[in-house]
Amino acid sequence: MRLSLFSDYALRVLMFGALKDGAAFSLTEVSEAYGISRNHLVKVVNFLAKLGYLETKRGRNGGIALGLPPEQIKVGVLVQRTENSPIVVECFDPKTNRCPVNGMCRLKGVLGEAVQAYYATLNLYTLRDLVSGPARKRMTDLLLNSPVA
Repeated sequence: MRLSLFSDYALRVLMFGALKDGAAFSLTEVSEAYGISRNHLVKVVNFLAKLGYLETKRGRNGGIALGLPPEQIKVGVLVQRTENSPIVVECFDPKTNRCPVNGMCRLKGVLGEAVQAYYATLNLYTLRDLVSGPARKRMTDLLLNSPVA
């Protein structure tokens, strides 16, 4: 399976926020840390804020912060909410399905089972897990301590 760029960026923004340990951050910080277009991140941040994963404040003392503790953000749930195309093969979508063996072969069931296993595995991990461990200091140094232009 392949994640959309939207899901990838959503995970990166949340990981950045988790590394900030509750401190507010800006779109510019995230954009420069990852080398991602600020315009792409605006859509991601707005979506994550609507879902409650982020809190945003405008103005002089504004910024972005996590809306939930990192240990409460399940990776699988997040990916399911940010992926806009859960269709794996044509027969998954009744509107566009033209497969002549739909309902006779076992492909749909096997792939459906695989997708469920994929999300179940991702749900074994939280946002906290993604930024913990021996690499946390290196991630923090790389992403948070890089010069912002």
